[in-house]
Amino acid sequence: MSLEERRKSRVTLLDVARHANVSRATASLVLRKSPLVGSETRIRVENAMRDLGYVYNIGAARLRVERSQIIGAIVPNLTNPFFAELLSGIEGAIGATGKVVILANSGDEVERQEMLLRRMREHGVDGVILCPAACTEQALSDQIADWGMPVVQVLRHISRDLDYVGVDYAAGMRQAVDYLASLGHETIAFAVHGPIHSAYQERVDGFHDAMRSRALEPGMIIRFPAQLGDIAEATHLLFDQPKRPTAVICFNHIVALGLSAGLHDCGLTIGRDISLVGFDDVADAEAIRPKLTSVATGPVAIGEMAARLLVDRIADPDLPARHVVSDTILHIRQSCGRPDRKN
Repeated sequence: MSLEERRKSRVTLLDVARHANVSRATASLVLRKSPLVGSETRIRVENAMRDLGYVYNIGAARLRVERSQIIGAIVPNLTNPFFAELLSGIEGAIGATGKVVILANSGDEVERQEMLLRRMREHGVDGVILCPAACTEQALSDQIADWGMPVVQVLRHISRDLDYVGVDYAAGMRQAVDYLASLGHETIAFAVHGPIHSAYQERVDGFHDAMRSRALEPGMIIRFPAQLGDIAEATHLLFDQPKRPTAVICFNHIVALGLSAGLHDCGLTIGRDISLVGFDDVADAEAIRPKLTSVATGPVAIGEMAARLLVDRIADPDLPARHVVSDTILHIRQSCGRPDRKN
């Protein structure tokens, strides 16, 4: 049974209130034996509870009062500046509620992620914002439901039964491909790295679709090493292809930084000899020379939205799962030019 089906099968106090034609607040007063409720209304609410089979969860009610005021945040890679911006958004929004955030790094390892979730549950966090590690199975959402722990997925998703805040990666790819095509580029590579997860697949699929829509060959997907220094040293992979690309779209900011260094070491001028488009557009994109054209995904705003959804989920565990997908914006700077451009 899915989490949503479990929610639907569980009779809530709001169901009782609607059945008795009273407000949820009134139904709550009846549960607490408040003298503020008249006898006729009390009887109507109690009859509704009996008719619907409502069971008052005393433990859950106590937890709603006895909050730890601590939120957990688990991300897969603390060395990526994108996650620093995401966390600043989370901390800002959570801090405004009087809660604090404890941060953990899963290292993109499922086993470590499971351990961190258990530890956070043991320490009584009010909820968790989770960027799922690669290879996380959907069964985790069932475990979370059994725990009764509020969780919001961010950037990556494993289940539609959990709240999710992410990015329209396909639209971002389309913006990048359309811009390069408008400059005259036809041989465009997509430089990827890291493990496969939902965000990875959505970017790859988005690249394929955007290239096909332009009648361009979508198969030049080149895999680079995970570490920044290794990416620079592997820049030659761009030129080991049957047809040399005139433009490259980078999977994320780490790849863009690595290729910027590697192309410079190869004696190539970005924007003249080859065009480069980044993805995520973190704060130092304009510090690169030439300034990097990049698809902005708004990590701070994503973090803020994930925090708001989690606060809502903590306040009302019976809310239906919500999914918020943010738009992307292509910030055009100096790293792209026409493929025939010369000094």
